[in-house]
Amino acid sequence: MADESEATASNFSPADDAGTREAETLNNPAATPDEPLEDEEMPLADHIEEMVKRLAVVIAVAGLVTAVALPSAEHVINILWYNIIPLEQLGEQARPKLYHPLALVLTELKVASLAGVIVALPVFVYETYLFMRPGLYPHERRYYLAAVPTSLVLAVVGVSFAFFLVLPAVFQYFISYTEGVAIVAFGLSKTFNLILMLMGYLAVVFQIPLFIMLAIMMGLTTRRWLADRRLLFWGAFLGVSFLFTPDPTGMAPILVTLTMIGLFEGTLALLKWTGN
Repeated sequence: MADESEATASNFSPADDAGTREAETLNNPAATPDEPLEDEEMPLADHIEEMVKRLAVVIAVAGLVTAVALPSAEHVINILWYNIIPLEQLGEQARPKLYHPLALVLTELKVASLAGVIVALPVFVYETYLFMRPGLYPHERRYYLAAVPTSLVLAVVGVSFAFFLVLPAVFQYFISYTEGVAIVAFGLSKTFNLILMLMGYLAVVFQIPLFIMLAIMMGLTTRRWLADRRLLFWGAFLGVSFLFTPDPTGMAPILVTLTMIGLFEGTLALLKWTGN
């Protein structure tokens, strides 16, 4: 019996143990190995090369969607313009003004580019997943893959939020503070710079709950750590909003900052309520 046990032990190699551990991990997603199954050392140059290739995929997808959306851009311009600008107060003054020959063409290109950005957001999440996949545990891979469609949904919600709430409030404010002093003339290029910037910015801003959930699920941070530093995040939100929102009156940056704080605090409150 002793000889048989020794023979069995001698035939059992570390490779067999690794194979068994991998099979158990794949069959049981809750199991966590000592290290990611496909983790391996790679030269820094290879990491950079792969990262550049994946960014190129994101840019290519954004460009392709922009080209596909370009023929419909003029129709989208009319929808945005006549639903955001308060026509009943301005009458003929609300008609878009063109101040250089290429204004309409460039605006159409910008509108089509917004569609490219929205579609490219989940592609970017997926490409970062593929980049990080060898170093992720099986349960982390599931979290990351679930974030791909969620990112698209949140981007659409962010654009809708800008369209229905933020932009009408901003333009109403513009008209109200100039009323009785001057007549506002809305140039197509300048006006759409603000419209598209806010829509694209809020599409990214609405990814905040996703980023927080993903970071916590992957063990990169905790709800308590984020809650203890909420004032730092609030200040960062305010600074970023004033940096990327082209509105010198401060109305749009303040609305965007309040939205970011609401998303941040709402996500933390949800995590606390669910006990996660």
